Amino acid sequence: MLDEQELKIHYSESDTKGRYGAAVAGVASEAELTISKVSPSLIIADHTFVPDELRGRGIAQALAAQLIADARKKGQRIVPLCPFVRSYAQKHREELSDVIQW
Repeated sequence: MLDEQELKIHYSESDTKGRYGAAVAGVASEAELTISKVSPSLIIADHTFVPDELRGRGIAQALAAQLIADARKKGQRIVPLCPFVRSYAQKHREELSDVIQW
């Protein structure tokens, strides 16, 4: 697992899409989690990608956790179409019942 000093997560968005990027100091590639905005209160987690050189370091989990924290803050629900986010949500089903829409 990386600490906050090593891992920097940022978010960018358009009217209908959003992207969480995760950068690690000294590594050129970036991990990402993309979303689609269905409505102001509903988003779809579409896709998660972690480059080979960043795998096994907890980056996908950090991206999913940031997505969930942001959705809670904004009062949004998440449809987990992305296999990784779906698996993460299933493992934490009870604690995420307020934010995941099955």
